[in-house]
Amino acid sequence: MTDRVILRTDRLTLRPFRAPDFDTYAAYYTGPRAAFVGGPVSRAEAFTRFCAMIGHWQMRGFGRFAICRVEDDTLAFGHAGLLQLDTGLPPELTWTLWHGEDEGQGYAREAATAVRDYAFTQLGLPVLTAVVRRDNAASLRVAETLGGVEDATLPTRFDDEVAFRFTPGTTGGAA
Repeated sequence: MTDRVILRTDRLTLRPFRAPDFDTYAAYYTGPRAAFVGGPVSRAEAFTRFCAMIGHWQMRGFGRFAICRVEDDTLAFGHAGLLQLDTGLPPELTWTLWHGEDEGQGYAREAATAVRDYAFTQLGLPVLTAVVRRDNAASLRVAETLGGVEDATLPTRFDDEVAFRFTPGTTGGAA
């Protein structure tokens, strides 16, 4: 089954979500850190979104992974992966760290790089996008570091967002 895909980097394990991940995810999505992704929301809405991430694998054959440290894959501290709400558009590369103390250590970049590379090499996808809020400096840096090229022709949900296009020929390197 495709939802059993596990990606590994030097420091991270990206694995399928598990039921015990929900409480930490809910704490993130009901709190102020979720402001860049449409939150905060109620715990019930967080549950719906959590289940949607799990179900996305059944609908599309790919989806988002729980980000864990390689030494302990039982404790998720973020998620990264692919989201495709509209099959007429390329999948969106997404990444989120659930705790502020995990920022600035390269985890989001490392996880997103692993997913980007998996999408191009294993899934054979020709293009990915990422949509980032203009005031989310950390995620803008990740998108640029991964080789994202700003593309005003791609749809965004809100005026304060910028869309990036990724292709195998424009992949960036680790920074």
